Amino acid sequence: MKVQKQQYVTIKGTKDGLTLHLDDSCSFDQLLHELEEMLSLKQYIHGSGPVIGVNVKVGNRFVNKQQHEKLESLIQQKRNLKVEAIESNVITKDEAIRLKRETEVVSVAKIVRSGQVLKVEGDLLLIGDVNPGGTVIAAGNIFVLGALRGIAHAGADGNGQAVIAASLMKPAQLRISDIINRAPDHIPNDGNEMECAYINEDNEMIIERLQLLTHLRPNLTRFEGGI
Repeated sequence: MKVQKQQYVTIKGTKDGLTLHLDDSCSFDQLLHELEEMLSLKQYIHGSGPVIGVNVKVGNRFVNKQQHEKLESLIQQKRNLKVEAIESNVITKDEAIRLKRETEVVSVAKIVRSGQVLKVEGDLLLIGDVNPGGTVIAAGNIFVLGALRGIAHAGADGNGQAVIAASLMKPAQLRISDIINRAPDHIPNDGNEMECAYINEDNEMIIERLQLLTHLRPNLTRFEGGI
């Protein structure tokens, strides 16, 4: 009985082009060999026609720079194929450390006084006040368990989904990504409710009661269970 050869490369057409699923259990050389054979089929070597975008998914395989270049070169030598992305479920240790820094919550207990700047790479949880003239900056969200009377800049790396929340919202300036709101005009609460600032669909900064935030930014539920 003839044993069927295991297939290491699967090609699927999508509305955006082609998706290549590359098996992560074989050797990289086996993968290149089968990929070469499959892409040598007539439908992939037309010299005319539009360029077709290719997304490559390599699963649980780490692809180093040299291997990345080999895959890209092999695919793009076919005249109407262009690699859009090579996606792997595996990242390097340095990438993992960077990702952890960008997504972790940094807790700080202090008063940010006039002239001081407190900056973090992830989300900031400040237990204390931001005095007039003080500045807090975060690549992610900013939560102030105290009075915010200075400057707060969330989403400093361009994250327009970031939010700013404070027990007492009396800022000199709020900034989310590149949207700035100087001394926001809003009806002050009675001091018993935290407020939050966010960017709405019209690219406007809005200040609401913190209770509404779970509906506006449901991803924030990742804080459940502790920070």
